[in-house]
Amino acid sequence: MKLDTPSTELGRPPTLDARSLRVAVVCARFNDALVSQLLGGARAAWARHGGSPESLVLHRVPGAFELPLACQQIALAGRVHAVVALGCVIRGDTPHFDYVAGECARGLMDAGLSTGLPIIFGVLTVDNLAQAEERADPARLNKGGEALEAALEMIQLLRENRS
Repeated sequence: MKLDTPSTELGRPPTLDARSLRVAVVCARFNDALVSQLLGGARAAWARHGGSPESLVLHRVPGAFELPLACQQIALAGRVHAVVALGCVIRGDTPHFDYVAGECARGLMDAGLSTGLPIIFGVLTVDNLAQAEERADPARLNKGGEALEAALEMIQLLRENRS
């Protein structure tokens, strides 16, 4: 299959509907200015798809490294249909980036697989502040909105395949 295959051959994304759903968003406080923009994008996507504000539950953790445990425990509590993890890790001069970004990604994947609940990786892992600003900006690439929409799509997919 060619990489530029039209979406009509691959299937269009489903119509997303958040009206009857409850989703948790877990935000890292580290790089808060950027993560707050991601959260704004997630909230806008939630509203655009009919979600009620009280059904989008917000939690905060210190940083990206703490996201997996929080997301796993929220998923295990059974009060939400999905969990969206939002954070931002910017590469520096030491290997710290590799440990935090890699373990965050692995931990979130493990949490999703172990709980059977969609746990979405909405963590920016970038080389510099300019890349982070571009991906967090609601007027540009806001990845927070994309992460929330991925959660809605995964909820729908899992529901269809459980029937």
